[in-house]
Amino acid sequence: MTHMIEHVFLEQGLVAAFAVVGAVMYVSLILSKRLTAGRIHGSAIAILIGLALAYFGGVVTGGKKGLADIPVFAGVGLLGGAMLRDFAIVATAFEVDVVEAKKAGLIGVCALAIGTVLPFVIGVSIALAWGYRDAVTLTTIGAGAITYIVGPVTGAALGADSVIIALSIATGVLKAVMVMVFTPMLAKLIGLDNPRSAMAFGGLMGTVSGVAGGLAATDPKLVPYGALTATFHTGIGCLVGPSILYLAVRSLTG
Repeated sequence: MTHMIEHVFLEQGLVAAFAVVGAVMYVSLILSKRLTAGRIHGSAIAILIGLALAYFGGVVTGGKKGLADIPVFAGVGLLGGAMLRDFAIVATAFEVDVVEAKKAGLIGVCALAIGTVLPFVIGVSIALAWGYRDAVTLTTIGAGAITYIVGPVTGAALGADSVIIALSIATGVLKAVMVMVFTPMLAKLIGLDNPRSAMAFGGLMGTVSGVAGGLAATDPKLVPYGALTATFHTGIGCLVGPSILYLAVRSLTG
Protein backbone atom coordinates (compact mmCIF):
# COMPACT_ATOMS: atom_id res chain seq x y z
CA MET A 1 0.00 0.00 0.00
CA THR A 2 2.78 2.41 0.95
CA HIS A 3 4.62 1.61 -2.28
CA MET A 4 1.48 2.23 -4.31
CA ILE A 5 0.84 5.59 -2.66
CA GLU A 6 4.47 6.61 -3.19
CA HIS A 7 4.22 5.58 -6.85
CA VAL A 8 1.10 7.71 -7.34
CA PHE A 9 2.65 10.78 -5.75
CA LEU A 10 5.95 10.47 -7.62
CA GLU A 11 4.81 9.19 -11.01
CA GLN A 12 1.37 10.79 -11.17
CA GLY A 13 2.18 14.16 -9.68
CA LEU A 14 -0.77 16.05 -11.15
CA VAL A 15 -3.26 13.47 -9.87
CA ALA A 16 -1.65 13.67 -6.44
CA ALA A 17 -1.83 17.48 -6.56
CA PHE A 18 -5.59 17.34 -7.14
CA ALA A 19 -5.86 14.99 -4.16
CA VAL A 20 -3.85 17.35 -1.95
CA VAL A 21 -5.92 20.38 -2.99
CA GLY A 22 -9.11 18.40 -2.42
CA ALA A 23 -7.95 17.38 1.06
CA VAL A 24 -7.05 20.97 1.93
CA MET A 25 -10.47 22.19 0.75
CA TYR A 26 -12.21 19.44 2.73
CA VAL A 27 -10.38 20.36 5.94
CA SER A 28 -10.94 24.08 5.28
CA LEU A 29 -14.69 23.67 4.86
CA ILE A 30 -14.88 21.69 8.11
CA LEU A 31 -12.89 24.37 9.95
CA SER A 32 -15.10 27.07 8.46
CA LYS A 33 -18.26 25.32 9.60
CA ARG A 34 -17.16 24.27 13.08
CA LEU A 35 -14.90 27.15 14.14
CA THR A 36 -16.52 30.17 12.46
CA ALA A 37 -20.09 28.97 11.82
CA GLY A 38 -19.52 29.70 8.15
CA ARG A 39 -18.74 33.39 8.69
CA ILE A 40 -15.24 32.92 7.28
CA HIS A 41 -15.57 30.98 4.03
CA GLY A 42 -13.62 27.79 3.54
CA SER A 43 -11.81 29.28 0.52
CA ALA A 44 -10.18 31.92 2.74
CA ILE A 45 -9.00 29.28 5.18
CA ALA A 46 -7.74 27.13 2.29
CA ILE A 47 -5.64 30.02 0.96
CA LEU A 48 -4.06 30.51 4.40
CA ILE A 49 -3.31 26.79 4.66
CA GLY A 50 -1.82 26.88 1.16
CA LEU A 51 0.44 29.79 2.10
CA ALA A 52 1.53 27.95 5.26
CA LEU A 53 2.34 24.81 3.26
CA ALA A 54 4.27 26.85 0.69
CA TYR A 55 6.29 28.45 3.49
CA PHE A 56 6.91 25.04 5.05
CA GLY A 57 8.11 23.64 1.72
CA GLY A 58 10.47 26.56 1.23
CA VAL A 59 11.93 26.25 4.73
CA VAL A 60 12.42 22.49 4.52
CA THR A 61 14.01 22.41 1.06
CA GLY A 62 15.50 25.88 0.78
CA GLY A 63 13.97 26.08 -2.69
CA LYS A 64 11.91 28.73 -4.44
CA LYS A 65 8.78 26.78 -5.39
CA GLY A 66 7.33 26.18 -1.97
CA LEU A 67 5.69 22.79 -1.49
CA ALA A 68 6.47 21.83 -5.11
CA ASP A 69 10.18 21.57 -4.19
CA ILE A 70 9.36 18.43 -2.21
CA PRO A 71 9.44 15.58 -4.78
CA VAL A 72 6.18 13.91 -3.70
CA PHE A 73 4.36 17.23 -4.11
CA ALA A 74 6.00 18.27 -7.39
CA GLY A 75 2.64 18.05 -9.17
CA VAL A 76 1.41 21.03 -7.18
CA GLY A 77 3.77 23.20 -9.23
CA LEU A 78 2.11 22.03 -12.45
CA LEU A 79 -1.40 22.40 -11.06
CA GLY A 80 -0.65 25.95 -9.98
CA GLY A 81 1.38 26.82 -13.07
CA ALA A 82 0.69 29.26 -15.87
CA MET A 83 -0.92 26.71 -18.20
CA LEU A 84 -3.82 25.77 -15.92
CA ARG A 85 -4.04 29.34 -14.62
CA ASP A 86 -4.64 30.69 -18.11
CA PHE A 87 -7.06 27.85 -18.85
CA ALA A 88 -9.05 28.81 -15.75
CA ILE A 89 -9.18 32.44 -16.92
CA VAL A 90 -10.52 31.45 -20.33
CA ALA A 91 -13.01 29.00 -18.81
CA THR A 92 -14.30 31.66 -16.45
CA ALA A 93 -14.69 34.16 -19.28
CA PHE A 94 -16.77 31.67 -21.28
CA GLU A 95 -19.24 31.47 -18.37
CA VAL A 96 -20.13 35.15 -18.75
CA ASP A 97 -23.47 35.74 -20.44
CA VAL A 98 -23.35 39.06 -22.31
CA VAL A 99 -27.12 39.48 -22.05
CA GLU A 100 -26.96 39.03 -18.29
CA ALA A 101 -23.93 41.29 -18.04
CA LYS A 102 -25.89 44.16 -19.58
CA LYS A 103 -28.23 44.05 -16.60
CA ALA A 104 -25.46 45.52 -14.47
CA GLY A 105 -25.97 48.73 -16.41
CA LEU A 106 -23.98 51.91 -15.91
CA ILE A 107 -23.38 51.14 -12.23
CA GLY A 108 -21.54 47.97 -13.19
CA VAL A 109 -19.34 49.82 -15.69
CA CYS A 110 -18.50 52.53 -13.15
CA ALA A 111 -17.78 49.93 -10.48
CA LEU A 112 -15.41 48.10 -12.84
CA ALA A 113 -13.56 51.30 -13.69
CA ILE A 114 -13.19 52.38 -10.07
CA GLY A 115 -12.39 48.83 -8.95
CA THR A 116 -9.58 48.61 -11.48
CA VAL A 117 -7.97 52.02 -11.03
CA LEU A 118 -8.33 52.50 -7.25
CA PRO A 119 -6.59 49.26 -6.15
CA PHE A 120 -3.85 49.92 -8.69
CA VAL A 121 -3.23 53.39 -7.25
CA ILE A 122 -3.18 51.99 -3.71
CA GLY A 123 -0.77 49.22 -4.75
CA VAL A 124 1.57 51.68 -6.46
CA SER A 125 1.45 53.99 -3.43
CA ILE A 126 2.42 51.16 -1.09
CA ALA A 127 5.26 50.15 -3.43
CA LEU A 128 6.49 53.76 -3.43
CA ALA A 129 6.35 53.82 0.36
CA TRP A 130 8.58 50.74 0.44
CA GLY A 131 11.15 52.45 -1.74
CA TYR A 132 10.45 51.10 -5.20
CA ARG A 133 10.84 53.67 -7.95
CA ASP A 134 11.06 52.01 -11.38
CA ALA A 135 7.93 51.89 -13.52
CA VAL A 136 7.98 48.12 -14.14
CA THR A 137 8.10 47.25 -10.45
CA LEU A 138 5.46 49.82 -9.49
CA THR A 139 3.12 48.68 -12.26
CA THR A 140 3.53 44.99 -11.41
CA ILE A 141 2.80 45.44 -7.71
CA GLY A 142 -0.06 47.81 -8.49
CA ALA A 143 -1.51 45.25 -10.91
CA GLY A 144 -1.29 42.62 -8.19
CA ALA A 145 -3.57 44.80 -6.08
CA ILE A 146 -6.20 44.47 -8.83
CA THR A 147 -6.09 40.66 -8.68
CA TYR A 148 -3.41 38.08 -7.98
CA ILE A 149 -3.67 36.97 -11.62
CA VAL A 150 -3.31 40.41 -13.20
CA GLY A 151 -0.08 40.98 -11.24
CA PRO A 152 1.99 38.10 -12.68
CA VAL A 153 0.51 38.51 -16.15
CA THR A 154 1.49 42.18 -16.15
CA GLY A 155 4.89 41.46 -14.63
CA ALA A 156 5.67 38.78 -17.21
CA ALA A 157 4.65 41.10 -20.04
CA LEU A 158 6.89 43.88 -18.73
CA GLY A 159 9.84 41.64 -17.84
CA ALA A 160 9.64 42.18 -14.09
CA ASP A 161 11.90 40.29 -11.70
CA SER A 162 10.49 37.05 -10.27
CA VAL A 163 10.65 38.48 -6.74
CA ILE A 164 8.48 41.42 -7.77
CA ILE A 165 6.01 39.09 -9.48
CA ALA A 166 5.85 37.07 -6.26
CA LEU A 167 5.11 40.27 -4.33
CA SER A 168 2.30 41.11 -6.75
CA ILE A 169 0.76 37.67 -6.23
CA ALA A 170 1.04 38.04 -2.46
CA THR A 171 -0.67 41.44 -2.68
CA GLY A 172 -3.56 39.99 -4.65
CA VAL A 173 -3.93 36.97 -2.35
CA LEU A 174 -4.01 39.24 0.70
CA LYS A 175 -6.75 41.29 -0.96
CA ALA A 176 -8.75 38.15 -1.78
CA VAL A 177 -8.52 36.86 1.79
CA MET A 178 -9.54 40.23 3.23
CA VAL A 179 -12.57 40.42 0.92
CA MET A 180 -13.61 36.88 1.88
CA VAL A 181 -13.26 37.53 5.60
CA PHE A 182 -14.79 40.99 5.87
CA THR A 183 -17.64 40.74 3.36
CA PRO A 184 -20.05 38.84 5.64
CA MET A 185 -19.13 41.13 8.54
CA LEU A 186 -19.88 44.34 6.65
CA ALA A 187 -22.70 43.14 4.38
CA LYS A 188 -25.57 44.68 6.39
CA LEU A 189 -23.66 47.91 6.93
CA ILE A 190 -23.13 48.49 3.19
CA GLY A 191 -26.53 47.19 2.08
CA LEU A 192 -25.19 44.10 0.38
CA ASP A 193 -28.50 42.25 0.25
CA ASN A 194 -29.73 42.36 -3.37
CA PRO A 195 -28.48 41.47 -6.87
CA ARG A 196 -27.86 45.07 -7.93
CA SER A 197 -25.66 45.84 -4.91
CA ALA A 198 -23.88 42.50 -5.41
CA MET A 199 -23.01 43.50 -8.99
CA ALA A 200 -21.62 46.82 -7.82
CA PHE A 201 -19.70 45.08 -5.04
CA GLY A 202 -18.21 42.55 -7.45
CA GLY A 203 -17.10 45.33 -9.77
CA LEU A 204 -15.50 47.33 -6.98
CA MET A 205 -13.69 44.44 -5.29
CA GLY A 206 -12.58 42.70 -8.49
CA THR A 207 -11.20 39.49 -7.05
CA VAL A 208 -13.48 36.67 -8.19
CA SER A 209 -12.39 34.25 -5.48
CA GLY A 210 -12.71 36.87 -2.75
CA VAL A 211 -16.10 38.10 -3.94
CA ALA A 212 -17.48 34.58 -4.47
CA GLY A 213 -16.25 33.38 -1.10
CA GLY A 214 -17.46 36.46 0.74
CA LEU A 215 -20.90 36.44 -0.88
CA ALA A 216 -21.23 32.68 -0.32
CA ALA A 217 -20.81 33.30 3.40
CA THR A 218 -23.27 36.23 3.23
CA ASP A 219 -26.00 34.93 0.92
CA PRO A 220 -25.28 32.20 -1.65
CA LYS A 221 -27.99 33.61 -3.93
CA LEU A 222 -25.87 36.72 -4.49
CA VAL A 223 -22.76 34.86 -5.67
CA PRO A 224 -23.61 34.75 -9.42
CA TYR A 225 -24.33 38.48 -9.50
CA GLY A 226 -21.13 39.48 -7.73
CA ALA A 227 -19.02 37.03 -9.74
CA LEU A 228 -20.59 38.34 -12.97
CA THR A 229 -18.94 41.76 -12.72
CA ALA A 230 -15.86 40.55 -10.84
CA THR A 231 -15.06 38.14 -13.68
CA PHE A 232 -14.38 41.03 -16.06
CA HIS A 233 -11.63 42.38 -13.81
CA THR A 234 -9.09 39.77 -14.82
CA GLY A 235 -9.52 40.44 -18.52
CA ILE A 236 -9.61 44.22 -18.14
CA GLY A 237 -6.62 44.22 -15.79
CA CYS A 238 -4.55 42.02 -18.10
CA LEU A 239 -5.30 44.39 -20.97
CA VAL A 240 -4.69 47.75 -19.31
CA GLY A 241 -1.98 46.67 -16.83
CA PRO A 242 0.98 46.30 -19.20
CA SER A 243 -0.31 49.02 -21.53
CA ILE A 244 -2.29 52.04 -20.29
CA LEU A 245 -1.44 51.74 -16.59
CA TYR A 246 2.24 51.08 -17.29
CA LEU A 247 2.48 54.07 -19.62
CA ALA A 248 0.76 56.23 -16.99
CA VAL A 249 3.23 55.17 -14.29
CA ARG A 250 6.17 55.56 -16.63
CA SER A 251 5.12 59.10 -17.54
CA LEU A 252 5.01 60.00 -13.84
CA THR A 253 8.27 58.32 -12.84
CA GLY A 254 10.24 59.20 -15.95
